Amino acid sequence: MADSPNCDLKSLSPLQLFERVTEQGEKVRALKAGKAPKDEIDAAVRMLLSLKLSYKTTTGQDYQAGLPPKDLVLINNGTTKEEDEDLVDPWNVQTSNAKGVDYDKLIVRFGSSKIDTDLINRIERATGQKPHHFLRRGIFFSHRDMDQVLDAYENKKPFYLYTGRGPSSQAMHVGHLIPFLFTKWLQEVFDVPLVIQLTDDEKYLWKDMTIEKAYEYARENAKDIIACGFDVNKTFIFSDLDYLGTSAGFYKNIVKVQKHVTFNQVKGIFGFTDSDCIGKISFPAIQAAPSFSSSFPQIFNGKENIQCLIPCAIDQDPYFRMTRDVAPRIGQPKPALLHSVFFPALQGAQTKMSASDPNSSIFLTDTPKQIKTKINKHAFSGGRDTIEEHRKYGGNCDVDVSFMYLTFFLEDDDRLEQLKQAYTSGELLTGELKKVLIETMQPLVAAHQERRKQVTDEIVKQFMTPRKLAFEF
Repeated sequence: MADSPNCDLKSLSPLQLFERVTEQGEKVRALKAGKAPKDEIDAAVRMLLSLKLSYKTTTGQDYQAGLPPKDLVLINNGTTKEEDEDLVDPWNVQTSNAKGVDYDKLIVRFGSSKIDTDLINRIERATGQKPHHFLRRGIFFSHRDMDQVLDAYENKKPFYLYTGRGPSSQAMHVGHLIPFLFTKWLQEVFDVPLVIQLTDDEKYLWKDMTIEKAYEYARENAKDIIACGFDVNKTFIFSDLDYLGTSAGFYKNIVKVQKHVTFNQVKGIFGFTDSDCIGKISFPAIQAAPSFSSSFPQIFNGKENIQCLIPCAIDQDPYFRMTRDVAPRIGQPKPALLHSVFFPALQGAQTKMSASDPNSSIFLTDTPKQIKTKINKHAFSGGRDTIEEHRKYGGNCDVDVSFMYLTFFLEDDDRLEQLKQAYTSGELLTGELKKVLIETMQPLVAAHQERRKQVTDEIVKQFMTPRKLAFEF
């Protein structure tokens, strides 16, 4: 039945079509792996292409493995359209807008709160420190309950920081540094403990890699994280594959979350399908558990009421919306969040970078020559087609990737504003703006590489050993 081209595909729902394409794709791979006769493989491929065409006709979307169709609504002409042009979930970020995701719409859609001037000023008053340029420039733009965290801090009540990294490759790119650079600043100005989760179990479940490779990537990524300058006396980095087997508190919280979230809820939140492995379905509880201080009894002396603050990119918010919903039902405080915008790919702000595409971003292993070549060759330009037009009409900083990258990594506000004015007026050409970015990124990456060289396996072991940190609870 599954291979019959006479089957009425029009009667299938988008989700049914998605599952048929997935099943047929698996069959084609199995036939090829089993060295089946060529005519049998060709027939299976034709069926796969037919199913993909039917899927696109029905949904208006190309089939993407692991990405079920979004909710669709009928519009006046009977065709289908996504309710929101921006696709944002923990695994995919896509927008048709060259400026990137519309974050104001995303705040409304996710139900978070905008980080406004009043909140930034309050952070400055509480810490006595000038706000990080990620705050001043709206790179961290959204929050949940940051006011409560500041209330606690001003009343001498403790809180802690939690962030993480999914180790999908050995080499991290500069975009991966954003949450860690900001978390380091938060840790320093508030002087609080930090836990960093390496979700090597997640990458094993989602990616085509061995469990040993996932664990290896976790330890390699830990070196890059440590190279950001974290204090070993105040920071605990852990691999899920390691820590889950040693901490009863961590596992108990995972089980509590699992009991209070239904399969229908995780399907609705994360888009899981009946063909997803059960490891994926249960994983959100593992990412939720570090939000609760009782997951780290060695740090918090068994106390369960210490609030957590999570700096992360906003695509991770679905995990913590679920966590915040569950927390009161298991007697835990809701975690607070600070959300960052997405770091754009060199080719433009329509998607996130891919660790599997070496040209999509600047990697922390890149040489100065590679950095220069990537920026000159691949960085999407907001400049005009000719020098004459650019001088007359100026460039567009809203879509220019070189300017976007400088917004993240050029700390001098006055210099950044000068560049914006010069580029917008046409005084500064695209090549000259790229040169500024090259001169900014080359020493930044080189300095990171030098610090990483100093991170030995023994230092990694110190950070990743469960232990008491330099705080009393």
